[in-house]
Parts: sequence; structure tokens; C-alpha cells
Amino acid sequence: MLDPARQPGAAPAENAAAAPNPPVFRVARWAECVALFVVAPTVLAVFMRPGLVFPAIWTLGLLCLIVLVFDPTFARGRLWNARGAAGSLRGVLARFAVCAPLLAALLWLIEPDRLLDLPRRNATLWAVVMVGYPVLSVYAQEVAFRAFFFHRYGPLFARRGAMVAASAAAFGYAHVIMHNWWAVGFSAVGGVFFGFTYARSRSLLASCIEHALYGCFLFTIGWGWYFYAGSVAR
Repeated sequence: MLDPARQPGAAPAENAAAAPNPPVFRVARWAECVALFVVAPTVLAVFMRPGLVFPAIWTLGLLCLIVLVFDPTFARGRLWNARGAAGSLRGVLARFAVCAPLLAALLWLIEPDRLLDLPRRNATLWAVVMVGYPVLSVYAQEVAFRAFFFHRYGPLFARRGAMVAASAAAFGYAHVIMHNWWAVGFSAVGGVFFGFTYARSRSLLASCIEHALYGCFLFTIGWGWYFYAGSVAR
């Protein structure tokens, strides 16, 4: 059966590691990966200024999207693939049903004053975030850290688990621009969830839904300060 998200003649990203690659190719890809997902976030963390978070996300997402669209070996159907997203929805919701109460309980134990801080303090801003975050932030991040990362660097990893772990580590480390380890840690764990969802469903829409679900919940329950205000309260 054909992959519904596969373009004619396109090789699935997770199978890219099966083809042998010369050492110079691997070195070049590793260098590119480190430059984009280690060096760039480190530089941004040092020079980050208020208002630069979204431009940084959009720039990375756009660059990665351009590379994918013009790469004939990438199955462009995976940039959406509603059928794959529908098939993964039950698992995504079941995992969220377990994790959401744990995230709320952890915040209550550590910083109870932040519980529901944003909707209590500014309901209008909270509503804007609930709509704007998935549209303005989630898709660009998923293009970069799932679709691009899996396809571009798939040849560097022999197993799906290693690919997911590498993507999650890159996603977590990108949040050093927030200047706190909560953002890094939560993002790394979330990156594992989103990575497995993308790998199994072959749908960027599926990982976007899961990413938006957790992101909106974190902003609602009170963890959101660490994912934005922490980057500018320096």
C-alpha cells in the first residue's frame, strides 16, 4: 500500500538511513545540524532581546520549509496529511489526559501563585494566545524540528528512537533562549512525544495538534511565563 503522504518517487525520511552515505556527506550534515540547532540557539540566548522570539521562530521555520519544498526526495504530503492526524488523535488525547494533571500538580507544588495566572490576570491576552500560539508559533516549530530535522538528518541515525531523541534534544536546547531550565526540560520531553507522533502518523498536522494542545495548556495553567516572559525578564 502506498503511503498517503508520499509523493511519487520520494523516499520516506525514516528509511533514509538505509542508504549508505560517504563520510564527507555525514560530516557536512552533522556540521549543518550543529550550526542550526546548537550554535544558533546559543548565540540567540546570549543576544536575545524582547520581541525577537517570534522572528527567530519564523525565520527558522521558513528556511526549513523552503528546503523541504524544493527537495524532490521529501514527501510533501507530510506537511499536512489529515488522514494520518486523525488516526493518531486517540493516542495523543490519551497521553495528554495523563500528563495534564501531572503538570498542574507540579506547578501547584512548586509555584501555586502562578496557577491560572494568565486567564485570571488578563483574559483577553489569554484568548489571543490560545488562537495565536498554534497559528504563529507551533507550525513553524514543527516544520523545523520534525519535518525538516527528520528528513534532513535521518541518514545520520540508524533507528527511529535515536532520530526522535536527537530531534527532542534539539527542540529542548532551542529553548535556552528562555533562560530557564523548565522550558528546556519540558520542551525536550514534549519533543519526544511530538517526534513519535510525527514518525508514526507521517503527519505534521498530528504533531502540530499535540504541540498546540500542550502549549495552550501550559500557558493556561501557569507554566507559560517560563516559555516567554523568561526570555525577556533578564
